[in-house]
Amino acid sequence: MDSTRLLRDVGATVAATAASAGASWAAYNYLNNQAAEARTVIPHRTDDAPNGDGVYLPDGTGPHRYTRDSAVDLYLVVFGDSTAAGLGADTADQTPGVQVVRRVAAETGKTIRYANKAIVGATSKGLAAQIDAMLITREHPDVAVILIGANDVTASNGIRSSAKRLGEAVDLLVRSGAAVVVGTCPDFGVITAIPQPLRSVLRRWGLQLASAQRGAVRAAGGRAVPMADLLAKEFLARPDHMFSPDQYHPSAAGYALAADILLPEVLSAIGEWGSAPLPKPPEVSEAVEQNRLISRARRLIGRQTDQASARE
Repeated sequence: MDSTRLLRDVGATVAATAASAGASWAAYNYLNNQAAEARTVIPHRTDDAPNGDGVYLPDGTGPHRYTRDSAVDLYLVVFGDSTAAGLGADTADQTPGVQVVRRVAAETGKTIRYANKAIVGATSKGLAAQIDAMLITREHPDVAVILIGANDVTASNGIRSSAKRLGEAVDLLVRSGAAVVVGTCPDFGVITAIPQPLRSVLRRWGLQLASAQRGAVRAAGGRAVPMADLLAKEFLARPDHMFSPDQYHPSAAGYALAADILLPEVLSAIGEWGSAPLPKPPEVSEAVEQNRLISRARRLIGRQTDQASARE
């Protein structure tokens, strides 16, 4: 995600929403100033995530170069945004996709081909293009992992329309023969570089989107993993450890935590989990400070976004 664009769009969206909901000019100004303050804290990222594409073996080696003659048991592909790509990681081994694929290879004894098709800055509008670009080459993954949603919130894409696009992307992959696991929108409440009450407004939108995504993914035959539940408690407790230096994208430890919660669903999706029930996701933490200003902003924006969703 381009954090400069993120905060510019968020500031404009929040201020416009507050104004249309009848907030005072002071509230309008305040939320714009919040976005401006956050822009000075979160740096603009122009780098790409490390590339870990290749073949991974059960003995822990890889990535080996994939060729048409490579013997593989599974083909795992990751789609989505900068988090799916692993922006913030220093090496390919630290990205969430590679961490998942190494663990799947070790757990199953299978040789796995891995490819990451995620694009930094992508929203649900771009998912179909990522998938089509792969399918047009007549390559069909056995399992697909999607991480998407944060950019839909900051670009003020509609909740229902964003969830619908995700559901359509999942359906496209399922019809191509893939098992699909989706990490839903993360919790903006843990990103302390975004000041309050802007952070709480984003958190509410993100949690609403995650809920809509969950329904759309399940309806399309995929498996939804609640990433907001994952992020809240652990990221708030150890932000210096869980975030990369940009204070926005996860660090290697943060991505390892993401891999922890994705792994059981991936193993279950390919029939390798066994008969034991899947572990329950962690409880959602109360991720934002409680005070009058934040609560009032949350209620104000909540009413407006609920009305907007109802009109979609």
